[in-house]
Amino acid sequence: MASTTSHLTECEERLRPSWRPVASTTGDPAYSGVLQRDEQAAEEARKILAMVLAVWKLEQLAGDANLLVTELMSNAARHARGSVVRITVTRTARYRVRVAVTDKSRTLPKLVVGDPMDETGRGLRLVDAMSSAWGVIPYNWGKSVWAEVAAS
Repeated sequence: MASTTSHLTECEERLRPSWRPVASTTGDPAYSGVLQRDEQAAEEARKILAMVLAVWKLEQLAGDANLLVTELMSNAARHARGSVVRITVTRTARYRVRVAVTDKSRTLPKLVVGDPMDETGRGLRLVDAMSSAWGVIPYNWGKSVWAEVAAS
């Protein structure tokens, strides 16, 4: 017999327990959530980002922001440790948003110049090219990789 208690999609069910507004260290508005570190993480992160940008009426940032969050989540899904990652979306200025992905790997990403024929290794170069700024915050237990996108 099918359950009638929930009509949520699998993605909504995975997101519901942990996605919420949070206080940020800058005092700017922020939303944060925990996602399973798997192949669906990037898609779920894009949905979260779309909701936040809509709330802030910053949909014009969606194209570049989606690309950035996809790269950050894909890297975390591929290289991080543990079963979950945290995504935080912070409004750092009127028309600027920071997307951060925090994981439990202490290995810091490095911007490298690789062979154009390589199948991997271009994600961080893409983040560097598409963001107005990006960086890494190391922790004793892991790191947070962030990138900002701003309206021109």
